[in-house]
Amino acid sequence: MGSTEPLRLVGVGIGALSDIDLGIAPGEIGCISGASGSGKSRLLRAVTDLEPHAGEVWLGEQAQSQMPGHVWRRRVMLVPAESHWWEDRVGEHFATRPAESELAALGFTPDTLEWQVSRLSTGEKQRLGLLRAVSLEPQVLLLDEPTANLDDATSARVEAWLVERIRSRGWPTLWVAHDRAQIARVASHHWRIAGARLEELEPA
Repeated sequence: MGSTEPLRLVGVGIGALSDIDLGIAPGEIGCISGASGSGKSRLLRAVTDLEPHAGEVWLGEQAQSQMPGHVWRRRVMLVPAESHWWEDRVGEHFATRPAESELAALGFTPDTLEWQVSRLSTGEKQRLGLLRAVSLEPQVLLLDEPTANLDDATSARVEAWLVERIRSRGWPTLWVAHDRAQIARVASHHWRIAGARLEELEPA
């Protein structure tokens, strides 16, 4: 189920950031970079309606302010840097069982679903959190450093998997990243936080 709706931020302000305007077309990836503490994660939280903010966020013709928060968050899905787990077993966090091919693409086997969450490494939690979000078929993805806890080989594998799904599903995506090489590979647009504003840079 792909999306054909663009994501737009109009005059969004949160924390030190103000008057943020940007647009992401279906299947595009907009990377956001900036110093630690500059507001990258808070901006994503504003877009997914987890924090009060100025301005408006639009998904096509639908305004965030006109939709209940939980409905909006099913469509505009944030994958935080630290994923949240509330059941004992991995598989209990999936509404539908992931395909073996999807698990394998991220370096897992079907028995991973029987694992205790308590035995997962940070990197395993990060990969499974991404799989969980994607399996819910949102209309927009908001990714907060989705490969930050992974080694180079695993990071490349997850990056390729994410990009393929974003393009094929037509998800407008905001991707917080700090790795310039990764930004050059994945970004359709690149914005860097500079004080209260975003400045657009060449992705490469």
